[in-house]
Amino acid sequence: MVDRSQLYERLRQEQERLRSELQQLKAEEKSADEQREGSPFGKREESATEVFELEKRLTLEKRLISALAEVEHALKKYEAGTYGLCDMCGRPIEPARLEALPQANLCLECKARQTKNIRGKLIR
Repeated sequence: MVDRSQLYERLRQEQERLRSELQQLKAEEKSADEQREGSPFGKREESATEVFELEKRLTLEKRLISALAEVEHALKKYEAGTYGLCDMCGRPIEPARLEALPQANLCLECKARQTKNIRGKLIR
């Protein structure tokens, strides 16, 4: 049986971890910006490396923001008394799924349907 208070605590810990990682990423970004201000860009390799690093950092930031939004959504559902119910069909999410992924907001059936729809749109 899934202990919802333990899942809630896991969600809170994950929220703090994600916030901390985002804060650290922002601090690194500011540091990198300050270093760039004084250096001339004469070499294409340096510029290409900087662009690559910026893209990598932005991708990571986007993933962290998305993960944080999922965790915060689950926490809001917990506080509203709807945690563990599928956002699409309203049925209970499988306990094993919540145990593995406490921020899950869809039951397996709805998640499979969503994934199938996304893949279908990508292929066309």
